[in-house]
Amino acid sequence: MSEKPPTIYDVARAAGVAASTVSRAFSRPGRVNAATAERIRRVAAELGYRVNPLAAALPTGRTNMLALVVSDVTNPVYGEIIRGAESAAAEAGYVLLLIDAQESDRLERHSLERALPGVDGVILAGTRMSDSAIRVAAKQRPTILLNRVVTDVPGIVHDNAYGMHLAVRHLYDLGHRALTYVAGPEASWADGMRWRYLREAAADLSLRVRRIGPFTPTPEGGRAATAELLRELPTAVIAYNDLLAIGVLLALQASGVCVPAEVSVVGFDNVFPARIVTPPLTTVAAPLRAQGRAAVTAVLSRPGRLMTLPVRLVERDSTARRRPHRR
Repeated sequence: MSEKPPTIYDVARAAGVAASTVSRAFSRPGRVNAATAERIRRVAAELGYRVNPLAAALPTGRTNMLALVVSDVTNPVYGEIIRGAESAAAEAGYVLLLIDAQESDRLERHSLERALPGVDGVILAGTRMSDSAIRVAAKQRPTILLNRVVTDVPGIVHDNAYGMHLAVRHLYDLGHRALTYVAGPEASWADGMRWRYLREAAADLSLRVRRIGPFTPTPEGGRAATAELLRELPTAVIAYNDLLAIGVLLALQASGVCVPAEVSVVGFDNVFPARIVTPPLTTVAAPLRAQGRAAVTAVLSRPGRLMTLPVRLVERDSTARRRPHRR
């Protein structure tokens, strides 16, 4: 029969401290002398002791784990948010449990229900769940929403109004007097806000606008959108996000349309691929990594207000002065 795994009492005996000190060293390291905590961790590693977060939570009701739910882990937007959240969580002595909802509200609800008992807080990034489902989760654990507003649930959003104003004004200054918005997911709060503020900015400048979509927020979605754009080719396009914009840019070029000579393309987010696509993408830059860090800070401090993060326009080579279409 194999030997039993070491217990907290084995670690305490070997380190010459009380079992309660070992417990604090792992659950609340800031309350244990640094040298003592280091000795306990070294002894635990030598013995092969592993902390069970759920068992450690029994005396305090805390697991030192946070759930971060993203709608699509392959989207580089969430990669930046995850990096920011992970670094802030580690600094606070927490571990992140990552849930990939795969753009499915059903999968998201099911996964979150299973995770809730084992975490101290929840960060919902780009959630597709209904407002009522979000409120149910928020009543069970401290919850922070990213890029969405739900009454009574604190959140962190980007300044979509200013971002759309910057994008529309940029195209107007380049001589464009009409533009097409390529919409993202129908259940996306951010998509609704970007379309709303785009229309307001366009109305202020007397620009004509139309909307096509919804499309999945991926390059494949952008390619699907291009089939519709080609029926009535605009001189300027603003996409819901960078991945859609990149898909549009590449599909237009594959169809013989020159970007930006014939069509200017603008995205939103400023993810890494926007810098390396040809031509590089003009986009509204959102502070994604800072948003991830702010989310962890917020869920641990339990604020009751909405936080809005600033954005800026990054001008690259996918936009140019309007010229008549050659076709």
